[in-house]
Amino acid sequence: MAKRDYYEVLSVSRRADEGELKTAYRKLALENHPDRNPGNPEAEERFKEASEAYAVLSDAEKRSAYDRFGPSGVGAAGGASGYQDFGDLGNFTDLFNDLFGDLFAGRGGSRRGRGQRGADLRYNLEIELKQVLTGLESTIEIPKTRSCEACAGSGARPGTRPERCARCRGAGQVMLQQGFFRISRPCDDCGGTGEIVRERCRECRGTGRTEGMFTIHVRIPAGVEDGMRLRVAGEGEAGIAGGRPGDLYVVISVKPHDLYSRQGSDIHCEVPVAFSQAALGAEIEIPTLEGKVRLKVPEGTQSGNLMRLRGKGLPSIRSATRGDQLVRIFVEVPTRLTTRQRELLEKFAAEMGTDTSPVTRNFLAKLRDLLE
Repeated sequence: MAKRDYYEVLSVSRRADEGELKTAYRKLALENHPDRNPGNPEAEERFKEASEAYAVLSDAEKRSAYDRFGPSGVGAAGGASGYQDFGDLGNFTDLFNDLFGDLFAGRGGSRRGRGQRGADLRYNLEIELKQVLTGLESTIEIPKTRSCEACAGSGARPGTRPERCARCRGAGQVMLQQGFFRISRPCDDCGGTGEIVRERCRECRGTGRTEGMFTIHVRIPAGVEDGMRLRVAGEGEAGIAGGRPGDLYVVISVKPHDLYSRQGSDIHCEVPVAFSQAALGAEIEIPTLEGKVRLKVPEGTQSGNLMRLRGKGLPSIRSATRGDQLVRIFVEVPTRLTTRQRELLEKFAAEMGTDTSPVTRNFLAKLRDLLE
């Protein structure tokens, strides 16, 4: 089958300049790349056709031959056969990075560049519930790498400098071509850094990094929640070959409290009261995170009733509001009675009946409806 005209494939005129060719090819490649069109042979064929056309027309010598003799003047895929290694990436690398940075966004993007970013670190920090109320300044000590002070992270002996890699000419990447596909990969000679260290620093042995224990001050805000991650920028592992350092993530763990449980910015606790206090009413002391407060228990309070102390909970990390403390009343029944106490309770039970017990009265009414 006769090949379509390369200018027609890219939808450009025969006078199209390099920028127009690049834009046209990039658009077609993005639309028809196999990763974006899985199982679509027509799209894959259009992608191959556009790549072949651009491989020829983006090369001045091949384009001239194509303009004079047509496809026979350059051969299939621009005459390329097998892998070709390009030390100078030239303008095609810019196109490749632009193209695949969009196609594969979220997969790390372009790898071009001299340095590699340092790894992120994680530190688990356990704090008390009371510290959530106020926040705190915490000093932690972690093992990590940092940029070598002797060579300023270059890896070269002080007084010398790394040399530009001759193979990739400092780009850190070389290009491989098979047919009309071109793929960039890190340069083997410099390991993708673009530089070669001839004389290594004795302190870091040419790595540009030293290891040790380092003290870091971390500000924990009030209202922090269990499992929350706090990012400390630049406190992770040092970068490689001048790359920027990683980050430190401090993961918060709030210790369980003996008295309180937490729900968001509210805290809950259970407070026992005597039978007589619940029946007659009383004023009792309630512990809070900031000290004791007085709480009035109304006459006839039932076990399980929930009472609210407004503003006695925890601050919210997302707003300026503060939660409440919810107090669940637990009516405690005495387990040991004196003879006198038993006599008095028996008289009380005989005289009370069910008239003054609304919960019991309601239960008996439902029971009668059920049995009728």
